[in-house]
Amino acid sequence: MAVTAQMVKELRERTGAGMMDCKKALTHTDGDMEKAIDYLRENGIAKAAKKADRVAAEGLTYILSNDQAAVILEVNSETDFVAKNDHFKTLIQNLAKHILTEKPNTVEAAAKQKMESGETVAEYINNAISTIGEKISLRRFTLVEKSANETFGTYLHMGGRIGVLTVLEGGTEEVAKDVAMHIAAVNPKYVSRDQVQADEIEREREVLTQQALNEGKPENIVEKMVTGRINKFYEEICLIEQAFVKNPDEKVGQVVSKAGATVKMFVRYEVGEGIEKRQDNFAEEVMNQVRGNE
Repeated sequence: MAVTAQMVKELRERTGAGMMDCKKALTHTDGDMEKAIDYLRENGIAKAAKKADRVAAEGLTYILSNDQAAVILEVNSETDFVAKNDHFKTLIQNLAKHILTEKPNTVEAAAKQKMESGETVAEYINNAISTIGEKISLRRFTLVEKSANETFGTYLHMGGRIGVLTVLEGGTEEVAKDVAMHIAAVNPKYVSRDQVQADEIEREREVLTQQALNEGKPENIVEKMVTGRINKFYEEICLIEQAFVKNPDEKVGQVVSKAGATVKMFVRYEVGEGIEKRQDNFAEEVMNQVRGNE
């Protein structure tokens, strides 16, 4: 029986296996869909699909750069234990190398690209899932290019729980790394106040005004109080206005300026941020393991 593209597509959707693996399975079973599923399961290829509903909120961030570009990425796993595994670390390094070289625009585009091994990124990850035994996903990445007079700064905190990539115009790698370290610790939202949206400031101003009025402050001094609190708000969210973690007597902007540089941009990834972690019942989890459930 001839294997059609639609059959391959259906098998991929039902098992999560790679396209070539699905085609091979269908060819081997003469187009029998159920036998093809069994074939993939028997060979451990469909193992990845069984874990598709699990929450992968652990993992690592990683940064790779060269003279022209850098990539910061986050790859998730289900447990912190797997994230410390050498196989997992090799996987994230290989993904970073591929993305930096091939420069895909999105995670979806990256998944379809072929790696040096000949398999697609999606197939490479699925094979790792079958080997490691946990759901693994390339969650996100950011590619950044720089000019000759710009400097990358990179910092990985706790082995990659937090990753920060900075771009300075001018300056040195040491200063750029110090700024990245500060960003990892303090977590600013913006480089400077001119990046803050007007509606965000207006919303904060309304809240602070009402707070001051609720405190019973006279209306004639409320405006001055709110202005002072707005400036404090800027210090909390804007990088260059924050007290530098390595020397709180100086602002980050002052430190960078002394080095003859300006902060152009930064990217900060923290593993699992924004992912709702599933709360498992421990007793049930143990029983599932005893029973051999996945």
